[in-house]
Amino acid sequence: MEFDYDLFVIGAGSGGLAASKRAASCGAKVAIAEGDLVGGTCVIRGCVPKKLMVYASTFSHLYQDAQGYGWSEVQPSFDWSKLVEVVNTEVLRLNKLHISFLEKNNVELIQGRATLVDPHTVGVGDKTFTAQHILIAVGGVPTKIDRPGIEHTITSNEMFHLREFPKRFAVIGGGYIGVEFAGIMNGLGSQVTQIIRKDRILNGFDGDIRTEIQEGMIKHGIRVLHGVDDPTLAIAKTDEGLKLTVEVNGNTETVVADAILCATGRQPNLSELGLDKAGVEVTPKGAIAVNPDSSSVSQSHIYAVGDCTDRINLTPVAIAEGRAFADTVFGHTPRYITHENVASAVFSQPEAATVGMTEEAAIDRLGEDSIQVYRARFRPMFHSLTGADEKTLVKLIVDRTTDRILGAHMVGKDAAEVIQGVAIAVNMGATKKDFDATIGIHPSTAEEFVTLR
Repeated sequence: MEFDYDLFVIGAGSGGLAASKRAASCGAKVAIAEGDLVGGTCVIRGCVPKKLMVYASTFSHLYQDAQGYGWSEVQPSFDWSKLVEVVNTEVLRLNKLHISFLEKNNVELIQGRATLVDPHTVGVGDKTFTAQHILIAVGGVPTKIDRPGIEHTITSNEMFHLREFPKRFAVIGGGYIGVEFAGIMNGLGSQVTQIIRKDRILNGFDGDIRTEIQEGMIKHGIRVLHGVDDPTLAIAKTDEGLKLTVEVNGNTETVVADAILCATGRQPNLSELGLDKAGVEVTPKGAIAVNPDSSSVSQSHIYAVGDCTDRINLTPVAIAEGRAFADTVFGHTPRYITHENVASAVFSQPEAATVGMTEEAAIDRLGEDSIQVYRARFRPMFHSLTGADEKTLVKLIVDRTTDRILGAHMVGKDAAEVIQGVAIAVNMGATKKDFDATIGIHPSTAEEFVTLR
């Protein structure tokens, strides 16, 4: 059978862009369909605009910290509309840049939401296209809990387009998205309340990381309501603002806010994709079921990468999966990526980053007596003159039998930058002896990883 394309990619996010360009470089005839801006969640309404807002929010602390170094006190003012404007201008610039990259790589961009018509046919608008291989890279979408008045809340999608700055801001959810936006809005001057079900934020992260960030957020002025009886949550629109009520330890707590962010999770963006028409199997959790090489378990010529497979929902992972797919199918170099020891960061305030196993996971797998934990908690040198009550945490988890580093974790300024380098060592199988034999860079926070005793 003759096809219109060797590869048709549905979704021009990180994974789809990486796969389409790599496949085209191997000589494949490629088309990619996108019904939104090109760039995906990360570029349009995720990592990139969020990190820009993180940068913006840190200046308020720097004005205060500078006084400890002899700078005079200033009374800065903040313009929310200016920030929203420049952030979205940058998003549009990146959208155009990614379109130009597709053009340079001879990938045809088809504007519109694509759906599967049958195992080898994709429909976009009133047109249909056939392809020998199909790659689904549609990412994920935020979800909301079903509670009275939840329609008055926003998701992370709308955070970058708020017309007015919310002086009172509430966050429902303790995951990394909620934690990051709580820090952003607090730094920009909002009165922030974070509402979580458990005792601590960031479920699934190392326990010390969770505690350190939460304590840091509270010191920065964020109110954390923990142990919330989730089913009792309700929201009403009143003259004084959005009124949120919830039960906490048997008591009714009330929060009044100008905006409420519902950050209670994300799910694969599979609605109206036509997976059933193409015979693509979905997991019980609503993700596309794939093999280790990203091929669909039910249709060997249909692949899926990124958040729609719900493996590890990170931009660099989607990119790596997309390139591995293209190398395997079109570059004739079979490979697939490992999802072990993938480094990640939470751009909270304080910032955190991690690679490898948490202490809890290491104990669960090997037993408490089989691991050794090294940690240091200290005031970073920067704050020796500011007077701020800030702490940095560095932590290593080591296998007692092999001396291999199982996990590395950090909370503090530039944690992501530091852990990115440490992740290389962890993935290479470095031991604690290797770390000890490395001479540190002094004075730096990173040197603490090679001086832990």
